[in-house]
Amino acid sequence: MTLSVELVGPGEMDGEVSVAASFATSGADGAPPELVMATPESATARGVPVALDPAECAREGFKAKVGQVLRLSSANGRVLVIGLGNPDALEPERWRRAAAAVVRAGGEGGTAAVFVPSDAPGAALAEGALLASYRFDAYRSKPSAAALERVAFVTEQPDRLRGDFERGVVEAGAAMFARDLVNTPPSDLDPSEFARRVQERLLAQPRTTVEVWDEERVAAERLGGLETVARGSSQPPRVVMAHYTPEHPKEVDGKVPHVVLVGKGITFDSGGLSLKSADGMMTMKTDMSGAATVMAALSACAACGVPVRVSAIAMVTENMPGPNAVKPGDVFRARNGATIEVLNTDAEGRLVLADGLSLAAELEPEAIIDVATLTGAQVVALGRGIGALFGNDQALMDRIEAVAREEGEPLWQLPLPEEYAEHIDSEIADMKNMGRPGEAGSIAAAMLLSRFVGEVPWAHLDIAGPARSGESSGYLTKGGTAFGVRTLIEYVRTRAST
Repeated sequence: MTLSVELVGPGEMDGEVSVAASFATSGADGAPPELVMATPESATARGVPVALDPAECAREGFKAKVGQVLRLSSANGRVLVIGLGNPDALEPERWRRAAAAVVRAGGEGGTAAVFVPSDAPGAALAEGALLASYRFDAYRSKPSAAALERVAFVTEQPDRLRGDFERGVVEAGAAMFARDLVNTPPSDLDPSEFARRVQERLLAQPRTTVEVWDEERVAAERLGGLETVARGSSQPPRVVMAHYTPEHPKEVDGKVPHVVLVGKGITFDSGGLSLKSADGMMTMKTDMSGAATVMAALSACAACGVPVRVSAIAMVTENMPGPNAVKPGDVFRARNGATIEVLNTDAEGRLVLADGLSLAAELEPEAIIDVATLTGAQVVALGRGIGALFGNDQALMDRIEAVAREEGEPLWQLPLPEEYAEHIDSEIADMKNMGRPGEAGSIAAAMLLSRFVGEVPWAHLDIAGPARSGESSGYLTKGGTAFGVRTLIEYVRTRAST
């Protein structure tokens, strides 16, 4: 069952569960934190306490940590108190996690009335609740047990939050579309099916056009990287190229900004002839997360009517060890004329992105952002919760990093030192597709990509770790996370004002 979220005034509230927030303020002179209820007047009418019983909180271990839940009873039914941590610097991510906690703790079925202040971040509330309710049940005989059916966010001034709240609903919907793509079994989401689903969704958005290039067009466009990776598969490659043109564009420095998003779309990655282990292949349907992310982001930008031109390019293929597969030691020519020696066929994402970035640069945008589950080295360096950020323009990277922090999708900038360029020097070609074994693997991959963007400001998001979650917690469910979707939408949305 799909969760319904609403923004209502005090006179419209109803629900079997009442929810309010609690803060943990710093105690004076080393005293333990004091728990303070953030209880609007409308909440007290529903039996939500004005103050918490310290003894009960201690007994239940409730310290108002972000997303922590305290269950109480009142004459008007169940009451949940959700922790928000310290009230200082109350960023949107805390509200996102709190809204998710409501959905997870609210029980099966029914409605929760969640009392929030009129300056709460509406988008984060909608995103947290909806994303926490996400279930991928397409292959289950019986659907998962539903959590809450409806969450009504109650505030004294609902119109003040309505625009942001509705945007959050759209952004959450885009993220769930990306999650569906990532979670679909690879034999049911080959390159052609990926293109079909994306085209169907994007053509439903206003002022959006979509082209799908088949294998003949790929060859005619000299996309040597995509062709090379696709050689081992019985499924032909696809390029999906989408463009959104705003109805009410906003000029910056005399022109409408144009942002191009590029995504790696390996719908299944066996490693090619450099075959992965059995364990290494188990989650390789996730390797098209970048392509899903950029297409989902464009769909939300169009739905929200952002005043900026947006294009998205997905380079889609399987990487298989079939009889025509590329061999270690082979050399191919990319679209921009550069030659690449393929020494590891499992380092294929950078090969398809090389062509995608060339196509993006030819559009002469103000910025290019690519997203890819590119390297295992990113996971080693930053783990599963933080993506790696590279680029050639510090202002662009600073802006993306700041937006990502607000959106709860943290990125950490890693360097592209020129002295590391020799890591991808080839004996026989312009470059090779791998660096030195055991050294700076994410940097070597990004260094190769940097040679295909020309002078256009460019940022590269390596999301190999955070693209997939191994557990369900907060607003994440096990499987694809759609990491990066909110960051891209918010970056594009604010581009016209920067």
